[in-house]
Amino acid sequence: MTDYFEVFGLPRKLSLDLQELQRRFYDLSRRHHPDFHQTAGAEAQATALEASALVNRAYRTLRDPISRVEYLIALEEGREIREETSAKPRPPTDLLEEMLEVQEALEEAKSARLTAETSARLRAERERLEARRRAEETAVIDGAAEWDDAVERLAERAPLLDRFKQRLAARAYLRTVIDDLSQALGEDVETHVAHRRH
Repeated sequence: MTDYFEVFGLPRKLSLDLQELQRRFYDLSRRHHPDFHQTAGAEAQATALEASALVNRAYRTLRDPISRVEYLIALEEGREIREETSAKPRPPTDLLEEMLEVQEALEEAKSARLTAETSARLRAERERLEARRRAEETAVIDGAAEWDDAVERLAERAPLLDRFKQRLAARAYLRTVIDDLSQALGEDVETHVAHRRH
């Protein structure tokens, strides 16, 4: 598995100087861009194209703090980012119990005409879950300093990875329920996703 941190000559840490990352990205992009290798042989052009694609993938992954953590987990577990882990963490039990109540509200909304009262209830639930999803993301991002400190001290990092995985599992579960709420409200999920990203 290619180490994206190594691509940019960086240690496997989560707190990154984004301006420095961007500077290294531009430098590597210029070095490997296929346009600068047009007079080279076919093999050299293919190598440059592959290197350019790798640099782009690595930059897209590392510039985003959540993607960076997801990638780090995969890297530490020795698997590709898109591979499913055999021990996929489940969201916390209290969250699952809480979601059962939301699912019941969703089923009610689907089985009956969506009234103004039901719509207001679903929107309120969605806002509450959005806040919780953001809190999970913040907790993951805030764990970066703790991870970096453990790396520097050569301390045990497995418990931190487990905590990241639990937070990310909760976030993924929340996103699914939030999308379900948007659909029940008759709102386009993609539009809502685009809106919540801004």
